[in-house]
Amino acid sequence: MSVFHNSTSTFLLTGIPGLEWAHAWISIPFCCLYLTALSGNTLILFVVLTEPSLHEPMYYFLSMLSTTDIGLSVSTLVTVLGIFWLNVREISFNACLSQMFFIHLFTFMESSVLLAMAFDRFVAISNPLRYATILTHARIAQIGLAVATRGTVILTPLVLLLKRLSFCHNHVLRHSYCFHPDVMKLSCSDTKINSAFGLTVIISTAGVDSFFILLSYVLIIRSVLRIASPVERKKAFSTCISHLCAVAIFYIPLISLSFVHRFGKHAPPFVPTLIANVYLLIPPVMNPIIYSVKTKQIQKAVLKLVCSKGTHI
Repeated sequence: MSVFHNSTSTFLLTGIPGLEWAHAWISIPFCCLYLTALSGNTLILFVVLTEPSLHEPMYYFLSMLSTTDIGLSVSTLVTVLGIFWLNVREISFNACLSQMFFIHLFTFMESSVLLAMAFDRFVAISNPLRYATILTHARIAQIGLAVATRGTVILTPLVLLLKRLSFCHNHVLRHSYCFHPDVMKLSCSDTKINSAFGLTVIISTAGVDSFFILLSYVLIIRSVLRIASPVERKKAFSTCISHLCAVAIFYIPLISLSFVHRFGKHAPPFVPTLIANVYLLIPPVMNPIIYSVKTKQIQKAVLKLVCSKGTHI
């Protein structure tokens, strides 16, 4: 069995198994999804930063969400479209590790931002009079810094643990991008430490975040039920709809992908690969659409921007 040194080893990425003949056609919807994700999140980020009426905690957190979605889209765009357009499958070890780091970093950051947004909704509903004093600009900046630092600190050992491994003759990855479990499985070294640490990372990020998001909504529901007026109760809870949708489109594909990898052994080969590609694209595509449709302030800011551009034409 041949063993590759990390400095010279390369991996082969996979498109959609069994549908290689249709990659050019498949690239069309993927291009549309990437274009929607990048343009939609850039627009949200721009209107939040330039519209004074949106300089509030809720919209600052939304701009963080858009930033992570842009990062997540850019992290996979080159390799995914490179395979579909040019059949460029080869990626070096270091480039693979870099892509893997940023994919997981922005995924974990998105989970953390969703938790911060749940806390924002809890404070806004349960203690509206102190909302502005609790979530000050300085505190929001600290939360943003903590989100980025947390992901970086957790993922750095994960990458270093992969660099110590040796890789054998089988170097074909199952996805169109580098994903930690896939890279780890190609090693002919002992990966027990890598596997245990990877599980710890998942539990300490998405696992912990999902628990506290659930806890936040238990407290939010309790606060809403204490409001005497049915109209006010409905109004209070309606401010959470967009965030609930964002949580759903982040965690449901993640859980679906986990189930497919665990229980979908008899499914066609293209199913897990296709789900894995869509899994990383659904949140960046849907989040700006959801917040544009469900949030009147965002709608007004976008219309104001479009109208102002129209008057200068």
